[in-house]
Amino acid sequence: MSLYDIPLTLNDGTETAFGQYAGQAVLVVNVASKCGFTPQYEGLEALYEELRERGLVILGVPCNQFAGQEPGTDTEIEEFCRLTYGVSFPLTAKADVLGARQHPLYAELTRFPAGDEHGDKVRWNFEKFLVSPAGEIVGRFRSTVTPDAPELRDAIEQALPVSASL
Repeated sequence: MSLYDIPLTLNDGTETAFGQYAGQAVLVVNVASKCGFTPQYEGLEALYEELRERGLVILGVPCNQFAGQEPGTDTEIEEFCRLTYGVSFPLTAKADVLGARQHPLYAELTRFPAGDEHGDKVRWNFEKFLVSPAGEIVGRFRSTVTPDAPELRDAIEQALPVSASL
């Protein structure tokens, strides 16, 4: 299955597929509203504002699998993100990123090796996967890598669509 074939339900209930982002670089992030990493929303929004016209999409995937740090409904999550951090990038409906009910998007994303001693499972909230405009997973960054980290920004710059970065 191609990443682009994977169905998604957006936070507002809209049914779509990951393919709606074909031709763009996509940073997929599992997010939570009550986590020590939650302030990363601010940096993610800043990154989105700066680079969206050059072909970057940030896709937030709310997940409640890590210490119950995303307990709200989809509506509550959207409201929190918008009012607290000014989030304008798309959010999906709440989803599992590991386990028996793992969302198919994460089943594919986690095939990309994490490159550390912790294995390939998502370890915590705000882990980031970078998908190229061609639909290839080109980077993976653990939660401690902030949106302004040079290694993440460099990877995003390399992944942006060529036509959009001229």
